[in-house]
Amino acid sequence: MTARVLVVDDILANVRLLEAKLAAEYFEVVTAMNGVDALETVQRTKPDIVLLDVMMPGIDGIEVCKRIKANPQTQHIPVVMVTALDQPDDRVRGLEAGADDFLTKPVSDVSLFCRVKSLVRLKMLTDELRTRTVGVGAMQMLGTSRAAMDTQPGRVLVVDNRAAVADRIRTSLAGRHSVSVAEDPQQAVAIASEQIERFELIIVNLDMEGFDAMRLCSQLKSLDLTRQTPILIIVDPDDHQRLLRALDMGVNDYLIRPIDKQELLARVNTQIRRCRYTEQLRLNVQTSIEMAVTDALTGLYNRRYLETHLNHLVEHSINRGKPLSLLALDVDYFKSINDQYGHDVGDRVLQELAGRIRASVRNVDMACRTGGEEFVVVLPSTEIAVAERIGERMRKSVAGKRFNSASEGGLGITISVGVAALTGADDKVEDILKRADQALYQAKRDGRNRVVLTAA
Repeated sequence: MTARVLVVDDILANVRLLEAKLAAEYFEVVTAMNGVDALETVQRTKPDIVLLDVMMPGIDGIEVCKRIKANPQTQHIPVVMVTALDQPDDRVRGLEAGADDFLTKPVSDVSLFCRVKSLVRLKMLTDELRTRTVGVGAMQMLGTSRAAMDTQPGRVLVVDNRAAVADRIRTSLAGRHSVSVAEDPQQAVAIASEQIERFELIIVNLDMEGFDAMRLCSQLKSLDLTRQTPILIIVDPDDHQRLLRALDMGVNDYLIRPIDKQELLARVNTQIRRCRYTEQLRLNVQTSIEMAVTDALTGLYNRRYLETHLNHLVEHSINRGKPLSLLALDVDYFKSINDQYGHDVGDRVLQELAGRIRASVRNVDMACRTGGEEFVVVLPSTEIAVAERIGERMRKSVAGKRFNSASEGGLGITISVGVAALTGADDKVEDILKRADQALYQAKRDGRNRVVLTAA
């Protein structure tokens, strides 16, 4: 793993020491000697992580961190505050300024590389999600929701079969977060998976009596329901081997015994904030994907999705020797609805029609709005005779009940349906669509409100 690291310190010896350690692990290192240069270097080089000394003349590290996190272009860059042992208040101030983590001088190699690699992995994940998020508005929304991410109580699960230790952790977090305790580690996975609202952090004591806590961490990171949940482990100060193995398997953070209450709360707050941030990014990505493939008015798939996936469905049907049918639908006299009642009523008609189409098909079927009042429904593994019955059921569901889209008892709506099917291995998508359209036009010519199969 490599990344660009910005080291900021007003003492040259400190800068050179961190630079040498990081360069030896093949990190690309850039440096700054004061707060002004640090802000300029962040904008110019876009580092993957910033190691920032708290005590500097002029603009100190706290103010630099605030400015980095206040800028939408740089707020996603992890910032690690470097503090002295006799400056515990600086940790709180740094985290309140938005710092993602902190290191204590003198910085040990284990702490340095564990913190840097963990944050770089997180940065890579958030960068990937950010590049898939469409539009600047989503990024601005993430910035404005940061305060809410920090102030809302988190949902924390503590796994420890020693009640006294678990109670101390719960007491330390009480008033800030909602804490549950799993005293039976064998049931911890079930507890973490069964929650309606999933936990935002799991704290695991590696030194549990009679149980391999590393295996528990492995299980939590291997299951879909808990894979994205951050894990914070508690380890002995000389247990370097298990610490490194845990971090390699994906554990997010660690605390060394004896536990400092202030550091515990700070790290819990940081992990919950990261969890919420990445979850929000995932939701934005999912929303962007849905916007790209669905019709905004009806919620059905759009033409782009149809054109992309119908080829795969046809190819799959040919390779498996399975049938495939297709319905082309059109609302009868839709222009007159818009002309008489207005486009807002026309839109509500299309929305209600989309709901009736969904109710008439299976989950494996693909319903799309291809434009205006035109719809296409793809029916995998369906013979044309069955597709005709589905089209007739759809037609009856539309004509048999008035639409609640206007006053005075609603509107009477009808549809015309054309049915086509895959005819052989040489059949092409455009040919199937063309035959379905021809059948639809025939239904229109024959008087509308009917289902017509493609010409033999």
